Amino acid sequence: MFAPPDISYFSIYGFPIYYYGIILAVAIYVGVLIANKIAIKYYTLYCVIPNIATAVILWGIIGARAYYCLLNWDFYSQHLLEIFALREGGLSIHGALIAGACVIYYEAKRRRMSVLKVLDICSMGLPIAQAIGRWGNFFNSEAFGLPTDLPWKMYIKQPYRPDAYFSQEYFHPTFLYESILDVVIFIILLKFILPKHKEHYGFITAWYLILYSTVRFFIEGLRVDCVKYICGIPFPQIVSVLIIIAASIFLYKSSHQTK
Repeated sequence: MFAPPDISYFSIYGFPIYYYGIILAVAIYVGVLIANKIAIKYYTLYCVIPNIATAVILWGIIGARAYYCLLNWDFYSQHLLEIFALREGGLSIHGALIAGACVIYYEAKRRRMSVLKVLDICSMGLPIAQAIGRWGNFFNSEAFGLPTDLPWKMYIKQPYRPDAYFSQEYFHPTFLYESILDVVIFIILLKFILPKHKEHYGFITAWYLILYSTVRFFIEGLRVDCVKYICGIPFPQIVSVLIIIAASIFLYKSSHQTK
């Protein structure tokens, strides 16, 4: 059984340091480290990832927060200052991907590099960063799933339970499911996709998007905290399907061009 700690932060000289922020920082550091090692070992590119990392991280966080706040605009339109309360959580990976991809496009073009190559390198660091980052949801008692009685159930305190499940105590630890599956995605990319397709720029990125979006589609089916539905379907599931379709079309067209 999983049970988040009673508090989500500790204090240094009276200043609160949130576990969510620490985990996010570690996730970003490890993701950049892995991407840089991939760039050096497989593409003999030195200093490229460290040079663009700051801009990608900054705008990725801004994009993740902006996307999340737009999906929850009914709340944030009435509490504008809460938009800046990053330490309390509330980031969307889809927003981070969009903003990060835009920055990578700009930086790659500015350096006269292949955009798809840089995206491939960065895509290798993303799954492990996400696997670590999901543990921030654990400390914040968020991103959990439907009620369950399974041995690995997660205890959620009453203040964090949705109204519909207020009397329930134990829920699916969907953060853990995604964390484990993100590690699996990284292994698949590293052992099977990268060695075979490192020269086919864009393939790694496309496979990452397909694999992660498939995971996200099924995880969203379990989660109870989605705030945006379209025709009764969780919005992240719709986005995931669109990403899978777009990435699959790219792979199909690129595969025929390389034959």
